[in-house]
Amino acid sequence: MRSEQRGASTSAVEVGNVTRQGFWLLLDDRELFLPFADFPWFRAASIEDLTTIERPSAHHLYWPALDIDLAVESLEHPERYPLVSRGAV
Repeated sequence: MRSEQRGASTSAVEVGNVTRQGFWLLLDDRELFLPFADFPWFRAASIEDLTTIERPSAHHLYWPALDIDLAVESLEHPERYPLVSRGAV
């Protein structure tokens, strides 16, 4: 007897709520709050762009309309990934 080929991943990721301060990301069995202070590139995003998320792997999220790639660990521990701005030199 042959087993069926594995299907697409069913790892859940969705936006639960958006506030003026940030948004809640529901990721598998966790809820993560992403404050705009720590993730400023999401502040001006439309709801549609914010909620359209791909998950290429268990540890990687991608917002295609915003061209934003983030490691899940950077969402769980933003203090380990400080923002660095490179101004004009």
